[in-house]
Amino acid sequence: MAASTSLELSRTYTSFSGVDIRAVIGGEPIGQLQAISYAVQREKAPIYVMGSVDPLSFSRGKRGIAGTIITLMLDQHVLFGEPFSDMRVILDKDEIYPSLNSATDADDVTDLDLDQLDPSFAFDASNVSDAYQANQAWYVDQLPPFDVVIVAANEYGQAAQMRIYGVEILNEGSGFSIDDMVIENQMTYVCRTILPWQKMGSWDVGSDGHLSSNFTSA
Repeated sequence: MAASTSLELSRTYTSFSGVDIRAVIGGEPIGQLQAISYAVQREKAPIYVMGSVDPLSFSRGKRGIAGTIITLMLDQHVLFGEPFSDMRVILDKDEIYPSLNSATDADDVTDLDLDQLDPSFAFDASNVSDAYQANQAWYVDQLPPFDVVIVAANEYGQAAQMRIYGVEILNEGSGFSIDDMVIENQMTYVCRTILPWQKMGSWDVGSDGHLSSNFTSA
């Protein structure tokens, strides 16, 4: 009886830490994600009139949501893993992009493919569709907007989730030194809207040791 009471007491308040949280993009968990943050800002200006030192009211203006994403460089850039590797962007056929001929030969340096030097790839005004192609992005700022679903589940069986909609990545930066234990890749983004943390439900362990769930639809 005491154990059951203690367990119920531990479920009175729910908390989550970073080890309980996973981020899902396009149905794929992002295992390289180390941190994600967001900030919501809105323009609000005081309204003054003559004869009063205090504002009478505040006008409300535009809202902006922005944040940062930090990923770790494991065996490759996050851009070349799922789901980003499956995302296609429309690019000019005369785009300049890097191309590595041999990944196992250190003497084989990266070449720049200058497609515009090839007359066959010149812009054709008579057929505009021939001047563009669907290709994999090689910069994160080329990615189309995507949603991030953040799911948290702790060891007491409580679960929660939040969502970030319409993420557009703006900047990317990284660096490495002899003192770094890990290599980080930092990105900044803007988004359309955010669904704050909400309860999803919980798992309960029955007397027979089996799990039963009680979840609400998101």
